[in-house]
Amino acid sequence: MTDPVDPRQNQLLASLPDAEWLRWQPQLELCKMPLGEVLYESGASLHYVYFPTNAIVSLLYVLEDGSSAEIAVVGQEGVVGIAIFMGGGSTPNQAVVQSAGMGYRLHADAIKAEFERSIPVMHLMLRFTQALITQMSQTAVCNRHHSVDQQLCRWLLLSLDRLSGDELVMTHHLISNMLGVRREGVTEAARKLQESGLIRYARGRISVLDRPGLERRVCECYSVVKNEYDRLLPSRVAV
Repeated sequence: MTDPVDPRQNQLLASLPDAEWLRWQPQLELCKMPLGEVLYESGASLHYVYFPTNAIVSLLYVLEDGSSAEIAVVGQEGVVGIAIFMGGGSTPNQAVVQSAGMGYRLHADAIKAEFERSIPVMHLMLRFTQALITQMSQTAVCNRHHSVDQQLCRWLLLSLDRLSGDELVMTHHLISNMLGVRREGVTEAARKLQESGLIRYARGRISVLDRPGLERRVCECYSVVKNEYDRLLPSRVAV
């Protein structure tokens, strides 16, 4: 009897060599990722890494006053919980499900053992970590230097790259928390994109109508991040 969700919908799991895949398969646990679920809190010990298959997880930095800003998103291309195999065990950011779906989790002891045992696994996880660091760095630059509508375009395109469809379920309030800007700023940016025929927004659902138009409007931050993921995480078996 097979699982209803193929683990190899996740790009990292799909890139595992056969020997590693045979060891991992019985240890992977299928898990639901409902919208808003917190996978780990800031400063807490991490017990699992998560491999989304059709969900998107937002990595957020939460300030003492409760305000937050997104530093990266992770979907089917990656893994959530890099602090485990990088040796930290915890991280100051919070991981929250941004788009509901499914995924698989692997216990911390298992991923640490595989990271130390297998050169292909180590290389694969380090390449993903480098791509994730690029996304975090570019997000900081984008939030400092580019307009809110450009930031929204970047956020939409990065999210679409991690989904099979062209629709996102997300309110202006949640987007403002992700981008770390005022809700009014997000409302105005979304209005501009809608008036330009790029998106349709209604009742918490954003439908992208013209992706090429979004790509023309977005700042260079999106292509920097996408090119780095494409370069570091090719669709082939890790070595």
